[in-house]
This record gives sequence, structure tokens and C-alpha cells, in this order.
Amino acid sequence: MPNIQQQKERFLAIVREHIHRKGAEELIKGLERTDFFTAPASTKYHGAYPGGLCEHSLDVWEYAQSLKFLSPEPINDESLCIAALFHDLCKLNFYKPGKKNQKINGVWKEVDCYTVEEAIPFGGHGSKSVYLLQRFMPLKVEEAVAINCHMGFSDATPGQVGSISSAFKKYPLAWIIHVADEAATYLLNRDPPES
Repeated sequence: MPNIQQQKERFLAIVREHIHRKGAEELIKGLERTDFFTAPASTKYHGAYPGGLCEHSLDVWEYAQSLKFLSPEPINDESLCIAALFHDLCKLNFYKPGKKNQKINGVWKEVDCYTVEEAIPFGGHGSKSVYLLQRFMPLKVEEAVAINCHMGFSDATPGQVGSISSAFKKYPLAWIIHVADEAATYLLNRDPPES
């Protein structure tokens, strides 16, 4: 499991180094009032442990840094940082500790888990993250599109498939964040510890 304090310090150092937009300090103060640095990234998959959300965001940043060189046009570093680190703001104050019954070695036991408690039922995964981020700082179109489309086709309704393809083609940042998110989710093998 991650060292939460070290991760937090690294996250804040990256934000302060790469993001110089009006509202960045207010965003940091806003994050301090949430569970962002201690929250899991999911209920039972990648990062389903304390600090998993921040760790996942940092992982997406790392992958995005290496993927930006595949773009046919230069990728703005500040935009890359904003989209990578804040693509999952929708998960703020979203997961709550709970208990569930689980069969372990043939015996039912009560184990710790995370449950979902939706405080702000707003749109989909990406659109809620865009909404929350824009409460602190203005976003460029390509940043908003990248965050909104980071789930790719897995989060799309049948009518949205064409618009996601168009987003990836028009805004390389959107494709980069999507692929970085997928890589951070599936390639790092950071599943929760066994109960």
C-alpha cells in the first residue's frame, strides 16, 4: 500500500511545478477538505485501498508523460498535468468504508470493503470530474474533452461512440489520457491486498 503522506507531497509538488493557472491554489485547498489523498480508486479493483485514488492519478500522470511523444502535435505540459491528475475528481468523497460477508476458505467472514455513496449525482464519470474541476479553475476545451472521455468507449452510450472517436482524433490529449488511464488501471497490477 502507498505511503499516503509521501504521495500527497509528490502530488502537490507536481501540481505546483506544472500548473500555473488561476485557481490552482484554491483547487489544492479544496482537495485538502476532501478525502482525495486517502480515498481508494475503486471499490474492489485497481487501487481499492487507502491512498489508491492519489496513487492512480500519479500513475496516469507518469504514463501520460511517456505517451505525449506519440502525439502528432505538441502537448501542453500544463494541460497534460491537469487532465492526468484530475481526471477522477468524481471520486472525491465517493467511497465509504463498509463491511460485507465473504467466503474465505469455505467459511463466511465479515470483511472490510468500500461502498459507493453518491453525494453529487451529476452526469457520468468524466462529466462530473469536469464539473468539479471547473468550480476551481477554467479549463481549455481539450482538457475538458480529455477528462470527459478518459473512460473511452466503456463509459459511452450507443449515441456517444462516434463523438468519442472524434474527440480522440481531434484532441490527442484525450487519447493520451484515456490510454494512460487504461495502462495505470490494467498494467500495474495494483489490486487490493487479499483479505
